[in-house]
Amino acid sequence: MARRQTPEQMIQRGLNSSLIGIGLNFVLAMFKCTTGFIGHSFALVADGIESLSDVISSTVVYLGLRVSIRPPDEDHPYGHGKAEPVAAIIVGLALIVAAIAIGVESIVLIQTPHPLPEIYTLWVLLAVVGIKVLLSRYVSSVSKGIDSTAVRSDAWHHLSDAITSAFAFVGISIALWTGKAAADDWAALCASPVIIFNAWRQLRAPFAELLDTAPGPRLEQEVRSVASTVSGVIGLEKCHVRKVGFRYYVDLHIVVEGTLTVRQGHNIAHDVEDAVLEQVPQIAEVLVHVEPEEELLTPSLKR
Repeated sequence: MARRQTPEQMIQRGLNSSLIGIGLNFVLAMFKCTTGFIGHSFALVADGIESLSDVISSTVVYLGLRVSIRPPDEDHPYGHGKAEPVAAIIVGLALIVAAIAIGVESIVLIQTPHPLPEIYTLWVLLAVVGIKVLLSRYVSSVSKGIDSTAVRSDAWHHLSDAITSAFAFVGISIALWTGKAAADDWAALCASPVIIFNAWRQLRAPFAELLDTAPGPRLEQEVRSVASTVSGVIGLEKCHVRKVGFRYYVDLHIVVEGTLTVRQGHNIAHDVEDAVLEQVPQIAEVLVHVEPEEELLTPSLKR
């Protein structure tokens, strides 16, 4: 069985993926913009601009992760984990802005005569598509491994760059085949709504995290399963789970015999907390509320 990662290891993986993205995207952006300008291809220039926005997005993700690892303080008793979804939202909005700018500039250039793209721009785009698809898959695997919305949005940004490059390849090919340079600009225009759609889709997860949306039934079921095995727990009521950065916080109501003393109920609550924290490493904190049996428990809640 694979060893579970600590939060520090998870964050370090996210930081490393962001740094790789920053360096690679900067090199690709400069190469694409220069080649597109010399080779008379706005689709390639637009692709380079999109890569520059990837540099910005990866930097935002990197900074967001760095902020998210700060320990709790007096003003932030739950830590700074919310910086991570905030970074993801900034990345998504930046992607939408970049796509709109590409679309507007494409419309302008469609109406402006300009030379045909050079054929070597096709080879550049083929290489770029391959590199960006591989980078997107790598960053996506990191995001799944560490459950990070910001890193996941970064992976989508890399994929959108590959999509832009693919559209540019098609547009340049058509332009060279038909002799109509505007096909290149139409390709850039067609890529714009695809990028916007992807950006909007990836924005849903960080917004849900900021609104404390339940992360799904799996983790709640795991917490309930662990808590129900603790001696003294005869039932479970509410179980609310919310995500803060890379960790989860749980509010759990347990049902115990109504005749127990306050001390006994308190000890059972501590046992439940210790069991959940030990067996479900993603959980950072468990707030356990004790309910007496005679007030809340129904037959369906009993084990």
